[in-house]
Amino acid sequence: MKRGRINWNGVIHEVTPAAEANQVMLSNGQCLHESEFEWLPPLVTGTIFALGLNYADHASELAFKAPDQPLVFLKSAGSLMGHRGQTQRPADAHYMHYECELAVVIGSPARHIKRDDAYRYIAAYTIANDYAIRDYLENYYRPNLKVKNRDGCTPLGPWLVDQADIGDPMQLELTTHINGKLVQRGNTKDMVFSIPVLIEYLSGILTLSPGDIILTGTPAGLANVQVGDEVVTAIEGLGQLSNTIIGATHD
Repeated sequence: MKRGRINWNGVIHEVTPAAEANQVMLSNGQCLHESEFEWLPPLVTGTIFALGLNYADHASELAFKAPDQPLVFLKSAGSLMGHRGQTQRPADAHYMHYECELAVVIGSPARHIKRDDAYRYIAAYTIANDYAIRDYLENYYRPNLKVKNRDGCTPLGPWLVDQADIGDPMQLELTTHINGKLVQRGNTKDMVFSIPVLIEYLSGILTLSPGDIILTGTPAGLANVQVGDEVVTAIEGLGQLSNTIIGATHD
């Protein structure tokens, strides 16, 4: 099942896909066109864990070796925005890029979970586009706040897709298009640390809670985005997440 969240006339609604393109269905069966509402992230999130260098080809394009253990940092809820949102490119940025990522949503409390049991603790999956401004990077292994926690720098959605509806999340194609041109293609099978390994690792440190999200990293194929670009990240079985780059309205 696919489900999302929107703001319509100042009220938050849960929605499902409608039969017509660019429409959603409310719980009462009413259908709305995208022009009538604002997309929100598809869930109210808990802790957001993000992985650095979790695809070997991406590590290589940044002139790094694949890590020996997961490189994890935290993100704020304020960094998230919904489908069709606008992300600001800072005025002083020289290199800002997208990162198409499979987002894993935890469904039940998880502590000291073995990788063989990991999928039992997953509720759903969605798409994330975790923009990075490389100008602000202080350390590739520990991204600082300005790189990964700016307001609206991580579109998420549009849909939550139930875990049971995705056969093998480690065999999904990821793509990114800028203004209709394919710029990134990869597959989740090429993660350095698989989803079960990440859940085992994280739950060995702290309790994972329902609504926590794990952003699992991005493959190679990064490019600089400019004001006016439409960036569409897509993951097999999950849909497409569209976002536009705008000029900065504040520092």
